Amino acid sequence: MHPAFSVILFSTLSGAGFGLLAFLGVGWPAPEGLAAFVFYAIGFALAVSGLIASTFHLGRPERALRAFTQWRSSWLSREACLAVAALVLAGLTALAQIFGSGHVLVLGWLAAAFCIATVLSTSMIYASLKTVPRWNDLTTPALFLGWALAGGALLAAHVMLAAVLFLVASAIQLAHWIRGDSALRRSGTTLATATGLEGGRVRSFEPPHTGGNYLTREMVFQVARKHALRLRVIGLALAGVVPAVLLLIAPASHVTAGLALLCHFQGLLVTRWLFFAEAEHVVGLYYGAHTARTA
Repeated sequence: MHPAFSVILFSTLSGAGFGLLAFLGVGWPAPEGLAAFVFYAIGFALAVSGLIASTFHLGRPERALRAFTQWRSSWLSREACLAVAALVLAGLTALAQIFGSGHVLVLGWLAAAFCIATVLSTSMIYASLKTVPRWNDLTTPALFLGWALAGGALLAAHVMLAAVLFLVASAIQLAHWIRGDSALRRSGTTLATATGLEGGRVRSFEPPHTGGNYLTREMVFQVARKHALRLRVIGLALAGVVPAVLLLIAPASHVTAGLALLCHFQGLLVTRWLFFAEAEHVVGLYYGAHTARTA
């Protein structure tokens, strides 16, 4: 599928932001006063800026408020509702800590739970799509949650935990790629099953359209395998491996944490770009795409 930078930026920033707010919610750390203000400001800045970035991909941004009305059937709507609830609860917890009331245990844990639920609902927007077999897998929610917690742990100054979570998230990323590479084939979806002509070998006589359209622009994007492999190595190294090594072997300092965070965000942008670029929507079968992978 065509990678939209607004969605890539949204899922990268908001994941880290909600991850940090989740750690703050459970009181780990439990700062007060100015320190609490700084921690929560970073968490809210990342979460809110990511949510704002996501609206740039909407066809009609002025109708964004309608997303809150379809929570019974839409993971996008559930994500919107959960995000607002998480931010409100985290805001109340922040006020209590900033103005010296201490950490409110029940309120904080509720905020943390809603932050985690928001990240999971974001992942389910993609994991629930059976038309994209690469996403329709348990590794998708695990992937989003793993990176969110790893980034959040680093922002929360849990150095050793962050290093471990970076390695765990890297392993999940590898599993997602391994399973994803054969997902379309394992789904059994071919041009024959899509058309119902399963009596023999089916091939397209000519493309359905003579020119480009919305489907070819958004759903039939393909990245060359050699480029994808190179980007996977770069993305995985920067997103998880290098930050983990830095945190484990370099002296603990703000400089080390800053370098690890910079590497992480750069790598995560690459892996998240691949998340969309390598997604094989089954509609691509009508346009002659994915034939090599399903042969």
